[in-house]
Amino acid sequence: MKPIIKKSQIKDVNFGKDCKVVEPVNLYECNLGNNVFVGPFVEITKGATIGNNTRISSHSFVCELVSIGENCFIAHGVMFTNDLFKNGKLGGSLENWFSTIIGDNVLIGSNSTILPVNIVSGCVIGAGSVVTRDCKIKGVYAGNPAKLLRKLD
Repeated sequence: MKPIIKKSQIKDVNFGKDCKVVEPVNLYECNLGNNVFVGPFVEITKGATIGNNTRISSHSFVCELVSIGENCFIAHGVMFTNDLFKNGKLGGSLENWFSTIIGDNVLIGSNSTILPVNIVSGCVIGAGSVVTRDCKIKGVYAGNPAKLLRKLD
């Protein structure tokens, strides 16, 4: 049997001014602010919002119900999630998923996983961290699960 093969695509995206996108990418039904950079092998799905002057590095995944603020840096291989598999299976639809809100000026290190949380403006998330709880204090967080290492001014 012959497989069904789909090509990467950019479909129904609201682009701000001066966006830069390096293909191949999958961008669909998302919102990108002004001067946003999206690296190769990135997927940004329906309803996700990326703020002005934010950079999404290669091999990252931004799913539905994720909002990323302005002037953020998302390093290589960062994965956002919206389904907590609460019942031991896929949530299956939007009403069973959870949102993630990333404030402005947030830096997220390579290969971090961000579960549905809120991260306040000005936070730094160390590389390889797994963020399972809200980051309510401006500071540096790292680890699995990520913990506040030190406050920032």
